Amino acid sequence: MKKQLTLLWTVLAIAFSMSANAEITFPNSVYSSLDYGLYWFDYNDAKKANKGEPNPYYSSNKKTVIYIHGWQNGSVTSRNRETLNRNRSGGPNQDLAWYWLDRGYNVGILYWNQFADESEVKDAEAKIHSANGPRNMRWKSSNGSYSSGPNKSVTDLLYTALVDGMPSFSGSELRVTGHSLGNQLALTISNKLNTAVNQGSLSGAYRPDRIALLDPFYSIGEKSYLNNQWTGERSKDIVDTLKAKGIAIEAYRSSPVTSTFLAGDNNASLMNSIAFSELKPWNFQFWQIAEKHGAAVTHYFWSRAFSPLTLDRSSTQVPSASSSASVIKTWMNKNKGVIQDSGAWSATPGDDDFKEKSRL
Repeated sequence: MKKQLTLLWTVLAIAFSMSANAEITFPNSVYSSLDYGLYWFDYNDAKKANKGEPNPYYSSNKKTVIYIHGWQNGSVTSRNRETLNRNRSGGPNQDLAWYWLDRGYNVGILYWNQFADESEVKDAEAKIHSANGPRNMRWKSSNGSYSSGPNKSVTDLLYTALVDGMPSFSGSELRVTGHSLGNQLALTISNKLNTAVNQGSLSGAYRPDRIALLDPFYSIGEKSYLNNQWTGERSKDIVDTLKAKGIAIEAYRSSPVTSTFLAGDNNASLMNSIAFSELKPWNFQFWQIAEKHGAAVTHYFWSRAFSPLTLDRSSTQVPSASSSASVIKTWMNKNKGVIQDSGAWSATPGDDDFKEKSRL
């Protein structure tokens, strides 16, 4: 027994050490010079996907998950880039990408942080859709200065980076996820992939199988760069197009950022047309809005480590990263969403349970 306990503590110590050192850092050059696009991740490293160059962390025949971050005010001067280690956002100090790597996925992040570093969220949002918004395509350097950027929208730039960075893709699943403003990019890029597949310029494998919108944000008001549509309206149009192609689309709301009209558009028409989950990250205080906002990312990527989450402790599955695309489609077609019923006071999704809720 003593030997067994010693072995157990040794294993736990190694696991803790690996977890504590899991956060990947980037060189200063990615903040001082313009650097955007796709990075592939391994257990302890990340490597940028460059066109025509083999990447050791990408395999063309693997399932693939892509994460796209949101607004990044102040991140460049602090030399901070999001990864799937969520400790800076109130999550665990472990790289949640590992759970996906363990299950045979390529894990990639599309970075646009230097474009997204604006003091006004609407200025960053405009760059998603147009190169001619209020701030054009300026980008921020780590010295705090802005420089003119390429005359293409972030959607166009990241779409090209994604396609160039996953050559000859034939994996059985392509899943695209976006947090906050990044949800709009998850939709616009998926829309371009869908169009390219329809036109025959890309194989069918490039059409996303699933799209996850993580505490999605849409600003209020008409946008001249969208012919006076709201960004939420534009996103709903894209959702309608992608649903018609059988793509499973899910959303997870975790903060008042997207449910308070004065902060953002709750886009009820979009949320009511897809699989919708309301999270309760009560492990944070009521004033910790930023942490609650990021909790949707933690919940989604961490839930891949567990069996599919369920409804009222039954065998009925609810939306989660571990549930199948068919489960997501089932909830897309119901007249109900789900809301967290237990596990609200702990960070882990492993003890979460849900009940049905009315649509928004």
